[in-house]
Amino acid sequence: MYGLVVMLTMLVLCSIVLAGELRGPAKVISTDTLEIQGTRVRLWGIDAPDETQMCRDIKGDLYLCGLRTASELEGFIEDREVSCLSILEDECGRTMATCSADGSDLGEWLVRKGLVLDWTRYSSGRYQAAQSEADRAGLGLWAGSFAVPRLYRACIRLGGGPAGCSDDANAHP
Repeated sequence: MYGLVVMLTMLVLCSIVLAGELRGPAKVISTDTLEIQGTRVRLWGIDAPDETQMCRDIKGDLYLCGLRTASELEGFIEDREVSCLSILEDECGRTMATCSADGSDLGEWLVRKGLVLDWTRYSSGRYQAAQSEADRAGLGLWAGSFAVPRLYRACIRLGGGPAGCSDDANAHP
Protein backbone atom coordinates (compact mmCIF):
# COMPACT_ATOMS: atom_id res chain seq x y z
CA MET A 1 0.00 0.00 0.00
CA TYR A 2 2.84 2.39 0.89
CA GLY A 3 4.40 1.78 -2.55
CA LEU A 4 1.14 2.65 -4.26
CA VAL A 5 0.89 5.94 -2.33
CA VAL A 6 4.48 6.83 -3.25
CA MET A 7 3.89 5.98 -6.91
CA LEU A 8 0.67 8.04 -7.08
CA THR A 9 2.41 10.97 -5.40
CA MET A 10 5.24 10.75 -7.94
CA LEU A 11 2.73 10.71 -10.81
CA VAL A 12 0.99 13.81 -9.45
CA LEU A 13 4.31 15.62 -9.02
CA CYS A 14 5.43 14.62 -12.52
CA SER A 15 2.15 15.86 -13.96
CA ILE A 16 2.66 19.23 -12.29
CA VAL A 17 6.17 19.55 -13.69
CA LEU A 18 5.09 18.45 -17.16
CA ALA A 19 2.15 20.86 -17.26
CA GLY A 20 3.99 23.91 -15.99
CA GLU A 21 6.88 26.10 -16.90
CA LEU A 22 10.46 25.77 -15.76
CA ARG A 23 12.30 29.03 -15.29
CA GLY A 24 15.69 29.94 -13.87
CA PRO A 25 19.40 29.62 -14.44
CA ALA A 26 20.27 26.64 -16.61
CA LYS A 27 23.26 24.35 -16.73
CA VAL A 28 24.24 22.72 -20.03
CA ILE A 29 24.36 18.94 -19.52
CA SER A 30 24.98 17.99 -23.16
CA THR A 31 24.51 19.35 -26.66
CA ASP A 32 20.72 19.28 -26.38
CA THR A 33 20.02 18.94 -22.67
CA LEU A 34 19.77 21.55 -19.91
CA GLU A 35 19.19 21.29 -16.20
CA ILE A 36 16.87 23.83 -14.60
CA GLN A 37 15.86 23.62 -10.93
CA GLY A 38 17.11 20.04 -10.80
CA THR A 39 15.07 18.93 -13.83
CA ARG A 40 16.80 17.76 -16.99
CA VAL A 41 15.14 19.10 -20.11
CA ARG A 42 15.95 18.07 -23.65
CA LEU A 43 15.48 20.77 -26.29
CA TRP A 44 12.54 19.89 -28.51
CA GLY A 45 12.71 19.63 -32.30
CA ILE A 46 16.45 19.43 -32.86
CA ASP A 47 18.99 16.74 -33.70
CA ALA A 48 22.27 17.66 -32.01
CA PRO A 49 25.67 16.01 -32.43
CA ASP A 50 26.80 13.95 -29.45
CA GLU A 51 29.78 15.22 -27.47
CA THR A 52 31.94 12.42 -28.90
CA GLN A 53 30.93 13.12 -32.50
CA MET A 54 33.55 14.54 -34.83
CA CYS A 55 32.93 16.67 -37.91
CA ARG A 56 35.17 18.18 -40.56
CA ASP A 57 35.60 21.92 -40.90
CA ILE A 58 35.93 23.82 -44.15
CA LYS A 59 39.61 22.77 -44.43
CA GLY A 60 38.76 19.11 -43.85
CA ASP A 61 40.21 19.07 -40.33
CA LEU A 62 38.40 17.04 -37.66
CA TYR A 63 36.91 18.74 -34.62
CA LEU A 64 34.55 17.64 -31.84
CA CYS A 65 31.38 19.25 -33.14
CA GLY A 66 29.28 18.08 -30.20
CA LEU A 67 31.61 19.70 -27.69
CA ARG A 68 31.63 22.89 -29.76
CA THR A 69 27.81 22.92 -29.75
CA ALA A 70 27.65 22.45 -25.96
CA SER A 71 30.25 25.19 -25.45
CA GLU A 72 28.42 27.66 -27.73
CA LEU A 73 25.13 26.95 -25.95
CA GLU A 74 26.76 27.39 -22.57
CA GLY A 75 28.20 30.75 -23.64
CA PHE A 76 24.84 31.91 -24.99
CA ILE A 77 22.79 31.12 -21.88
CA GLU A 78 25.47 32.18 -19.38
CA ASP A 79 24.01 34.57 -16.79
CA ARG A 80 20.58 34.49 -18.48
CA GLU A 81 17.33 33.16 -17.16
CA VAL A 82 16.06 30.27 -19.24
CA SER A 83 12.36 29.55 -19.59
CA CYS A 84 11.02 26.22 -20.82
CA LEU A 85 7.43 25.80 -22.02
CA SER A 86 5.43 23.10 -23.77
CA ILE A 87 6.96 20.52 -21.50
CA LEU A 88 6.24 16.92 -22.47
CA GLU A 89 7.78 13.47 -22.40
CA ASP A 90 9.10 11.72 -25.49
CA GLU A 91 8.67 8.00 -26.20
CA CYS A 92 11.76 7.26 -24.07
CA GLY A 93 10.37 9.12 -21.04
CA ARG A 94 12.71 12.12 -21.38
CA THR A 95 11.41 15.58 -20.56
CA MET A 96 11.31 17.70 -23.73
CA ALA A 97 10.53 21.41 -24.04
CA THR A 98 10.87 24.54 -26.10
CA CYS A 99 13.25 26.72 -24.12
CA SER A 100 14.26 30.34 -24.54
CA ALA A 101 16.69 32.86 -23.10
CA ASP A 102 15.89 36.58 -23.38
CA GLY A 103 13.13 35.73 -25.85
CA SER A 104 15.37 33.67 -28.17
CA ASP A 105 14.20 30.10 -28.82
CA LEU A 106 17.30 28.04 -28.01
CA GLY A 107 16.48 25.36 -30.60
CA GLU A 108 16.13 27.95 -33.33
CA TRP A 109 19.28 29.76 -32.18
CA LEU A 110 21.29 26.53 -32.39
CA VAL A 111 19.87 25.65 -35.83
CA ARG A 112 20.43 29.21 -37.14
CA LYS A 113 24.10 29.02 -36.09
CA GLY A 114 24.42 25.69 -37.90
CA LEU A 115 25.29 23.84 -34.68
CA VAL A 116 22.35 21.38 -34.76
CA LEU A 117 19.78 20.18 -37.28
CA ASP A 118 16.04 20.72 -37.43
CA TRP A 119 14.50 17.32 -36.68
CA THR A 120 11.43 17.68 -38.85
CA ARG A 121 9.92 14.44 -37.54
CA TYR A 122 9.39 16.21 -34.22
CA SER A 123 9.47 19.91 -35.10
CA SER A 124 7.13 19.72 -38.11
CA GLY A 125 9.70 21.90 -39.90
CA ARG A 126 9.57 24.72 -37.35
CA TYR A 127 13.31 25.37 -37.76
CA GLN A 128 13.61 24.45 -41.44
CA ALA A 129 13.98 28.08 -42.66
CA ALA A 130 16.72 28.72 -40.10
CA GLN A 131 18.48 25.53 -41.20
CA SER A 132 18.31 26.53 -44.87
CA GLU A 133 19.85 29.92 -44.02
CA ALA A 134 22.67 28.28 -42.04
CA ASP A 135 23.31 25.83 -44.89
CA ARG A 136 23.42 28.60 -47.53
CA ALA A 137 25.74 30.68 -45.36
CA GLY A 138 28.00 27.69 -44.61
CA LEU A 139 27.71 28.10 -40.84
CA GLY A 140 28.72 25.55 -38.21
CA LEU A 141 28.22 21.98 -39.39
CA TRP A 142 27.38 23.25 -42.89
CA ALA A 143 30.91 24.67 -43.33
CA GLY A 144 32.34 21.18 -43.76
CA SER A 145 31.05 17.64 -43.58
CA PHE A 146 29.31 15.66 -40.88
CA ALA A 147 27.33 12.54 -40.21
CA VAL A 148 23.70 13.29 -39.38
CA PRO A 149 23.61 13.02 -35.55
CA ARG A 150 20.83 10.40 -35.38
CA LEU A 151 22.77 8.24 -37.89
CA TYR A 152 25.93 8.70 -35.82
CA ARG A 153 24.07 7.43 -32.74
CA ALA A 154 22.69 4.46 -34.71
CA CYS A 155 26.23 3.57 -35.83
CA ILE A 156 27.47 3.72 -32.21
CA ARG A 157 24.57 1.48 -31.08
CA LEU A 158 25.65 -1.05 -33.72
CA GLY A 159 29.14 -1.18 -32.21
CA GLY A 160 30.98 1.46 -34.23
CA GLY A 161 33.51 3.79 -32.67
CA PRO A 162 33.28 7.60 -32.60
CA ALA A 163 35.91 8.08 -35.32
CA GLY A 164 34.39 5.57 -37.73
CA CYS A 165 30.83 6.72 -37.14
CA SER A 166 31.69 10.43 -37.34
CA ASP A 167 34.14 10.70 -40.17
CA ASP A 168 32.11 10.52 -43.32
CA ALA A 169 33.33 13.16 -45.72
CA ASN A 170 30.31 12.40 -47.90
CA ALA A 171 27.79 12.64 -45.05
CA HIS A 172 26.85 16.29 -45.59
CA PRO A 173 23.14 16.09 -46.45
